[in-house]
Amino acid sequence: MAETLFIPKEATKQDKYEALVPQIEALIGGEPDLTANLANISAALKYGMGFFWVGFYMVKEDQLVLGPFQGPIACTRINLGKGVCGSSWKEARTFIVPDVDQFPGHIACSGDSKSEIVLPIVRADKVLGVLDVDSDKLNEFDEVDQRYLEQIIEMLQITS
Repeated sequence: MAETLFIPKEATKQDKYEALVPQIEALIGGEPDLTANLANISAALKYGMGFFWVGFYMVKEDQLVLGPFQGPIACTRINLGKGVCGSSWKEARTFIVPDVDQFPGHIACSGDSKSEIVLPIVRADKVLGVLDVDSDKLNEFDEVDQRYLEQIIEMLQITS
């Protein structure tokens, strides 16, 4: 696949995802390196959807540790149950946060982040990491984001 994304400019959010998801699948398909795939997914989501921040945190030694991302610098480590990412890890579920300032214990890596969606990466009933997407607009994320981001997470080949 060429290193160029083709996303319709004047399209709905769903139309953008429907154009982007197969391109991500082609981009990471056949690539066995997890870091490379996480990096390309982050870049594709950031630039394809225009998100403020997109990245992965992976579980390492009882903490979430920052992995590949696109956007401003970020928090490096997050404890279980702390902030939106740590809560998603602890509860093994997706969190859609319309206003991060209203989320108890929110970790403000960037004051420009206004809303967030965090999805756990679960294999064999174990959370291995999370996909974190931030917007600089309030109430940016919904079930459409959740559905397509879950599809992208399922494409990842993670076994441990």
